[in-house]
Amino acid sequence: MTAKSFDAIVIGAGQAGPPLVGRLEAAGMKVALIERKFIGGTCVNTGCMPTKAMVASAYAAHLARRAADYGVALSGPVGVDYKRIKARKDKVTNDARGNLEKWIGGMKGCALYRGHARFESANTVRVGDQLLTAPKIFLNTGGRASVPNLPGVNDVPYLTNASMMDLDVLPSHLVVVGGSYISLEFAQMFRRFGSEVTVIEKAPRLTGREDEDTSAAILSILENEGIAVHVGAGDISFARQGSDIAVTFFAGKPPAVGSHVLLALGRTPNTDDLGLDKAGVEVDQRGFVVVDDQLRTNVPGIWAMGDCNGRGAFTHTSYNDFEIVAANLLDNDPRRVSDRIEAYALYIDPPLGRCGMTEAAVKKSGRRALVGQRPMTRVGRAVEKGETQGFMKILADADTGEILGCSVLGPGGDEAIHCVLDLMYAKAPISTLARAMHIHPNVSELLPTIAQELKPLT
Repeated sequence: MTAKSFDAIVIGAGQAGPPLVGRLEAAGMKVALIERKFIGGTCVNTGCMPTKAMVASAYAAHLARRAADYGVALSGPVGVDYKRIKARKDKVTNDARGNLEKWIGGMKGCALYRGHARFESANTVRVGDQLLTAPKIFLNTGGRASVPNLPGVNDVPYLTNASMMDLDVLPSHLVVVGGSYISLEFAQMFRRFGSEVTVIEKAPRLTGREDEDTSAAILSILENEGIAVHVGAGDISFARQGSDIAVTFFAGKPPAVGSHVLLALGRTPNTDDLGLDKAGVEVDQRGFVVVDDQLRTNVPGIWAMGDCNGRGAFTHTSYNDFEIVAANLLDNDPRRVSDRIEAYALYIDPPLGRCGMTEAAVKKSGRRALVGQRPMTRVGRAVEKGETQGFMKILADADTGEILGCSVLGPGGDEAIHCVLDLMYAKAPISTLARAMHIHPNVSELLPTIAQELKPLT
């Protein structure tokens, strides 16, 4: 069979693939885009957009139940219509995916192939009964939920972040196995919808990559809403118990028995069925494609972007991967992965915004450092909103004034964090933040105050 020739092939239509196709097509290239599932990838279909739409519904329900705290009278108890919540979520996803498909369909130089791509050589890819070839190939195949081989897991029905999006009934009791970002967002969300919720985490605390004070504050937020949290779980196993599912997590103790179980135990890259061995592309022990600082694989002419390369597990890192590749290929701008500063958010309510180093990482580095912290109970805007859980923390180098990191756990924390993140990119010292005048009343207005009150980190 004769292969159809293109200037470039992009495998995967997540957050890096379509914008790269747009840049390449605008540059006059003939591009093939291959997607076997849904345009938009995890973010649009099973990740950010649908879950944050549901988080918004959960927040509305939570605020309604607190109406009396604000002097607002509601007649009758607050309930939710889960089918309407799902319909709203589906519309957000479908609109976003439809807009992407329309945009891609309008590109004259782009051919969209629906199917499973597999390499046959370093420059040839098979999609069904079609062969495509190009001197440049870009991987953007994303990842999926990991399902470890825990005892009994294959004997019970379980949900992942993806199948949760198809759930059309509200669980009476949701048991969440895993205590990190995805799991905690779902736990709080469904608790606010009215489900009983239990969280089981094998590690000694939640969100293990955060500082201990942050983990403790997150635990408090969840427990204050009636979520049962068990950390330090032993050997986790599953068994049917009538129509329910029993999750054992401490030997000799009663299991958590739920109507539904969500597994949120990490992510696996979608690289195991691409035929990468036929292209000679190197992967690490976990299956992530090995890339250099400009996202090139070990095979000339092949790049990897997004969750499949292990260099970030977020929409924003994936999109930044596209920007790095496009800058190097089309703009003669040598951007690198190492240029970026780690930043992300946990979308419980109140949200956590994080950038740079944690306190634990700063201590491990051996640098002399300064730290400033303020609880949300001493932030006027938080008090006015009646949302005073959480705190803010800033870390700086004691010798150079370099801003090392920041955490904002509180109302608008996912937005306020950018005040510090942008200064870090500008390489501005902590004194710049200390001298800034922010708008009152606002959560972020206290960041300059914290910067003025730094003390040695011990």
